[in-house]
Amino acid sequence: MDPLFWPSETNRFRRFTPESLAAIKERIANKKKEQVKVKGKNKDQGAEEEKLTPQLDLKICKKLPSLYGDIPAELVGEPLEDFDPYYSDHETFMVINKRRTIFRFTATPALFIFGPFNPVRKTAIKILIHS
Repeated sequence: MDPLFWPSETNRFRRFTPESLAAIKERIANKKKEQVKVKGKNKDQGAEEEKLTPQLDLKICKKLPSLYGDIPAELVGEPLEDFDPYYSDHETFMVINKRRTIFRFTATPALFIFGPFNPVRKTAIKILIHS
């Protein structure tokens, strides 16, 4: 079965780390390179590309569907890699609280100084998502 429709155990609930942020930035750079190549080849043609849309069951402030299973207790309130394919090339991460509500944050520096791994920002996120 297609992993986009039925998530496997291996691609769920991974912590958001500097390595995962670097991988996202690499995917963004690769996508930009591909777009430049496609624009160069298809200047004369009006080729439309297939665009992904966010999954409706993984929207912000919605409960995480039971399809994704139980979130481990040590990952509640922690930054996680986003498993919505739409956000695979966006600098975002998700946080899930005890009530399984989804929160999504940008990985760019907040106030131009607090990166996604800054302890002050992590504390602010925990306060924000606390039920």
